[in-house]
Amino acid sequence: MKMARTVLAIASLVAVAFTGGIAEAKQKHKPQEPVYNIHRKVPDQFKRKVIHLTTDEKPGTIIIDTNNKFLYLVEGNNRAIRYGVGVGREGFGWSGVVKIQRKQEWPDWTPPPEMRRREAAKGHILPVHQAGGEDNPLGARAMYLYRGRSDSGFRIHGTNQPWSIGLNLSSGCIRMMNKDVEDLYDRVKIGTKVIVIGPGNKQGKVAFQDKGLDFFRTLFGG
Repeated sequence: MKMARTVLAIASLVAVAFTGGIAEAKQKHKPQEPVYNIHRKVPDQFKRKVIHLTTDEKPGTIIIDTNNKFLYLVEGNNRAIRYGVGVGREGFGWSGVVKIQRKQEWPDWTPPPEMRRREAAKGHILPVHQAGGEDNPLGARAMYLYRGRSDSGFRIHGTNQPWSIGLNLSSGCIRMMNKDVEDLYDRVKIGTKVIVIGPGNKQGKVAFQDKGLDFFRTLFGG
């Protein structure tokens, strides 16, 4: 009987050590949330600029290059305004042709249920609804992107995290610095065509070439 108890004790210790090792291994291999520098300054390349852009898209069209994190507002005559943006993180990138069908200043935020569930699993509890304001994730302005009559769920909006510009961080929306989204908001109309170039190439063929800073226009304005 004493021998049996000894064997059982040893077996228990081995089991604890084994399961503890598994737990430790799982902890080591558990995906970690990326750590971002919230004091990061927006690199100069992502600051608003007037540039030379060759494209056959009509003036007023927005082209978003999610690979290079740029949003272009086509002005015609080989000109465009280029803004730096933040885009969808891995698994949340997308492409396609949509239109701005709604605009809102200091928009409310209602995160979709799937987003709240996803973030809750990470320990982040999101509100069901948040009124517009400086601490709202949608920032100062939002432009709502539609496919036909259907809301795509994606927006071009400001952000209370300006350090995220130039990064893949969002759930698919296009983030801009508040001062930039305010500028764009005032320039575009309901019905504006938006071409998002990204994973899947669902935007079809689109030709554009960024030829860099329009030096004289930057210097003298106009």
